[in-house]
Amino acid sequence: MISEQAEKQIKKMMKPMITHFGASLNEWTLTIRFDPMANEKYIKRMEVRLCDRFGDESFSAPIRSVERDENDYWSAQAVLALEPIQQSLFERDYWDFFIRVSIDQSLLEQVYAELDEVDADAAANVHESAPDETVALDIRLRAAGQRQSLDVFSIYNEENDQMLIPYYTNRKRLSLRVDEVHVMSRIDRVAISRNFMLTLEGHVVFPFSDVLSRPDIQKKILLVDADEKIIAEWRAENVERPDLTEEAKSLGRNYDWAGFSIVLDLKPIATQFADVEAPTSLYFRMELTHKKNGMLFTEHPVRILARRKVITGRHIIKLNGLKKSLIVKRNRNHSLVFQIAPYMIRDAVKRKVRRSVGRIRKSKAFIAVYHRLFQTLSHLPQKKNLVMFESFFGRQYSCNPRAIYEYMRDHCPEYQLVWIANANYIDLFEQYQLPYVKRFSLKWLMLMTRANYWVTNVRLPLWMSKPKDTIYLQTWHGTPLKRLALDMEEVHMPGINTEKYKRDFLAETARWNYLISPNAYSSEIFARAFGFENEMIESGYPRNDFLYQSNDKETIDAIKDRIGLPKDKKVILYAPTWRDNQFYGKGRYRFELALDLQRMRESLGEDYVLIMRMHYLIADHLDLSEFEGFAYDFSHHEDIRELYLISDLLITDYSSVFFDYANLKRPMLFFTYDIEDYRDHLRGFYFDFEKKAPGPLVLTTDELIQAVKKIAESGFAVSDHFDEFYQKFCSLESGHSAEKVVKRVFK
Repeated sequence: MISEQAEKQIKKMMKPMITHFGASLNEWTLTIRFDPMANEKYIKRMEVRLCDRFGDESFSAPIRSVERDENDYWSAQAVLALEPIQQSLFERDYWDFFIRVSIDQSLLEQVYAELDEVDADAAANVHESAPDETVALDIRLRAAGQRQSLDVFSIYNEENDQMLIPYYTNRKRLSLRVDEVHVMSRIDRVAISRNFMLTLEGHVVFPFSDVLSRPDIQKKILLVDADEKIIAEWRAENVERPDLTEEAKSLGRNYDWAGFSIVLDLKPIATQFADVEAPTSLYFRMELTHKKNGMLFTEHPVRILARRKVITGRHIIKLNGLKKSLIVKRNRNHSLVFQIAPYMIRDAVKRKVRRSVGRIRKSKAFIAVYHRLFQTLSHLPQKKNLVMFESFFGRQYSCNPRAIYEYMRDHCPEYQLVWIANANYIDLFEQYQLPYVKRFSLKWLMLMTRANYWVTNVRLPLWMSKPKDTIYLQTWHGTPLKRLALDMEEVHMPGINTEKYKRDFLAETARWNYLISPNAYSSEIFARAFGFENEMIESGYPRNDFLYQSNDKETIDAIKDRIGLPKDKKVILYAPTWRDNQFYGKGRYRFELALDLQRMRESLGEDYVLIMRMHYLIADHLDLSEFEGFAYDFSHHEDIRELYLISDLLITDYSSVFFDYANLKRPMLFFTYDIEDYRDHLRGFYFDFEKKAPGPLVLTTDELIQAVKKIAESGFAVSDHFDEFYQKFCSLESGHSAEKVVKRVFK
């Protein structure tokens, strides 16, 4: 194992960057540039690796033809033969390109010698290791300079009717994605004249050899609203693009007439929205019509995307005596957007100031200063009775921190209790009239650095250096079924590798003074998986006190009235976990609902309602409008404990919610449609879940429906395994766990 500092130094020494991506029918050729000061012998030992984003399959190609270029950089090539791997590439959603550096003892010695601050332990380990021992380091491949357009190199799979598309991410990293066959439309130039005439120039790409080779192809520009309703449409002029044909000639494709150009009058469009009182966005779409089997065929309209940032400037127009601003820009998902908004000088100045402040706050310099300021302020005298509470990064008023807060609010008046609120969730904290501070605000900075106690249920950023006398109570947020932290063989999460994840986890747990455990089973796992060596409070989970103290008909009916659920139907709670491999990139998580809600409504809708509580990472991706009256989205309900209480039956998978729900002694079902993949590849389990789960495991929606009916026939009885499960995992729960924790920590 090498230190994080050494990893950074090696990346700095090598600096692998892609200068050109070339493709033919049989192979891809990557031209890669390395730092002029890199050692040639190490470059020759490298290889390009193409890894699926889930981490369980990869292909490699050796570096070859290493030589100096005209700017004295090292330049090399790697050739990936497509025939042996093409079918496998279509079996995964996303692939990423890496350079694998083979690190031997001599390279490590050189690295530690060059570091300004040598990691003494790591340097010592270098000398203790065998001379021929090597370590592999994977570095993501990024584009050097302006990103090359890669759309023309997409591969078509006729059998699956899919495309494999190479592309550069926002951070200029080379990746592949598998998608349904569709037209790709890109904008090359945008301009608005003083007369409000909009000029659009761009091109389309389609993975068939002859579609774009003829001048009779039809390209139509659509302008649609947020509901995809067409506001206006225009026929674009075809433009010759021999440059695209030249670029794709190795694939045998002809893009001679892929280009388009159009000039639009924005005044009639703006007039339609003259009365808008808030910014209104309209979206450009491209509709392609071509001949297919002797007939005209229209492809589904697609977004017009902009690879580069597009800003036409704000153009002011007067409509019905009111000023409106018109702008065409690229939005966050790179779509071309036309925006109409009321214009006032005061608002324009505010926008400009906000943008400037936003840019400053996102800058590396500001972030570095902010982090340093936190460290400096942490040396100030403490406020002895100040307790800071946070739940799930400030997004919720929930879980163990809530239970501890409510006990202290009622029994410990001498303490100042303050909640940390994410800026997007302030309404929740105001609704409950909680004392709160915005996360990462100046006031937060002053309070966090001087608080005597931190109480949270998730990890805090490592740059938040804990003041010497601050007591950090980590409540955690679940009983472990899935392997955690140091017990995980591989980590499948965006933006981090397994080694760094474990290293960061250990650095975090070293700061915890106390860790709450719900039972002896969890205590043993937490100590090992977290590397936790301080005091474990084996008290049961404070959040479950509510299930013992409020489990009565009056409370249940009151909750149903407040959240708008019928009292004459049974309630099913569906609360699945999040899969580690469901993401598009760092901070961008994807969501796939495996439950067939239509089948469930048809079979169970007369007697049941389904309430859904999704994992916080993907909670914003659920749309249940089609199932109104049957399925309800409570992903953002402030605390799942109320949903437990009103539910007659729980459906989950590998989420730890079933350990908490078991306290109610009600039936559970486990919808484990992907159990083999989850068990064997993603996380793994701590016990034989398939044999000891406190309820039946089902693999399909039809099996789930039948299991629900069977439970109803039994009078909603629990499973045969339940009593043994309850004794092992819930025996410490009595409704007084918060009291036990407070009396131990807040002396």
